[in-house]
Amino acid sequence: MQVPCQSRRILLMDADAFFVAVARQEDPEGAGRARFLIVGGRPGSRGVVCSASYECRSFGVRSAMPIAKALRLCAEAMCVPVPRDACLRRSREIQAVLARFIPVVEAASIDEWYGDLGGTEALYGEEPLAHTAHRVRTAVHAATGLWISIGVGTSRLVAKMAVERAKPRPGTDAAGVFEVRPGDEAAFLATCATSDVPGIGPRFAARLHQLGLDRIADAQRWSEVALTQALGPRAGSWLYRRVRGLDDTPVEARAHRLQVSREDTFPADLVSREATERELQRLAIRVSADLRKQALRARTVTVKHRTADFRTHTAQRTLERSISSDRGVFRVARPLLRQLQAKHPGPVRLLGIALSHLMPHEAEDAGDGPPQLALFAPPNPPAPPVESPRDLALSHALDRIRGRFGDGAILPAHLVDTEARSGPPPTRPGAHPPPRPGRPIPG
Repeated sequence: MQVPCQSRRILLMDADAFFVAVARQEDPEGAGRARFLIVGGRPGSRGVVCSASYECRSFGVRSAMPIAKALRLCAEAMCVPVPRDACLRRSREIQAVLARFIPVVEAASIDEWYGDLGGTEALYGEEPLAHTAHRVRTAVHAATGLWISIGVGTSRLVAKMAVERAKPRPGTDAAGVFEVRPGDEAAFLATCATSDVPGIGPRFAARLHQLGLDRIADAQRWSEVALTQALGPRAGSWLYRRVRGLDDTPVEARAHRLQVSREDTFPADLVSREATERELQRLAIRVSADLRKQALRARTVTVKHRTADFRTHTAQRTLERSISSDRGVFRVARPLLRQLQAKHPGPVRLLGIALSHLMPHEAEDAGDGPPQLALFAPPNPPAPPVESPRDLALSHALDRIRGRFGDGAILPAHLVDTEARSGPPPTRPGAHPPPRPGRPIPG
């Protein structure tokens, strides 16, 4: 049965400048002292901004902006890579605190969570919902040293819009929590731009601008019939509900992350197939290691490929059985890359690998094992498995070595020279330095 919107108690919790805050925690003497900080890559790289401090944002620096452009806007900024492992660790720590207060928590991304406090009024002694949100915020900071902002409303949409008012940015009097009370949804939304509504992209916003609907207050004056006549039945009805805060999407706890991914933008375009496949293998090693750290396996492998003309293409394959080894991921990814290069030839600017259809490692024994043999077997023998037990055992052995000596300690032999030229990845704090120039393993 659908819960009436007015009775819902939905929170959207957003970690404040999450990647910047974690980078400062990880390097207190470097990034921790930098007032102007950009997270996403090193100076001179062709990467993009993942996040930037509020001081950098005042110069116009935004996420997804090329690092070179960001440094032209804010030349004083310090640039550091994304501390991936630390961010994953902090994200899990934040979610663990949220689960102490909120019965249903849904991770929307690494730094955003929806929560549903419906039915907890008596549990919290009928205290105002904003007071509960402040207590949650304080508990997260006490446990992790990070601050979150919380938007409160009767729907996911309203809570998402409200969190932008909650963030204590410089020059505002925001205190970290902003509540839209039941019945005030339309009045609150009327103060926002239509382009602020989640789901309205640049093209749709331009279309609304042509109709004079730059503000939600403008759209609220149109009837549903008028909007459907101007925008079509689907878009018109959708916009009519959104500008009034009507959204009955439930908050649902997810057991696992939707995807694990890695991508690299290269200092110079990759021209040869050999160089491109070396970088793909390097990505396969990293992303499969990320997967195993979370005790997960994946059934779908997606390869992302951006050519020098900035056009992005993807190809994917879903397997019958899940995989998690370096070799297994690379065996699937390499044909996908070759498929993309055949359709879209030319120098490669960016490569990425994403692993999805994730499941716990234990699920292999429960229901992802070898298929049952049919009574009448097909005339052709089955294809060999993508991943062998030896592949998985080797990956786990390498994890132990890299965990002790650093990510660059042991590599496939043909990656050693290129790794040495670019310099090995930084070791984690306290790790032993990697052997020089790197201990090769059979490719």
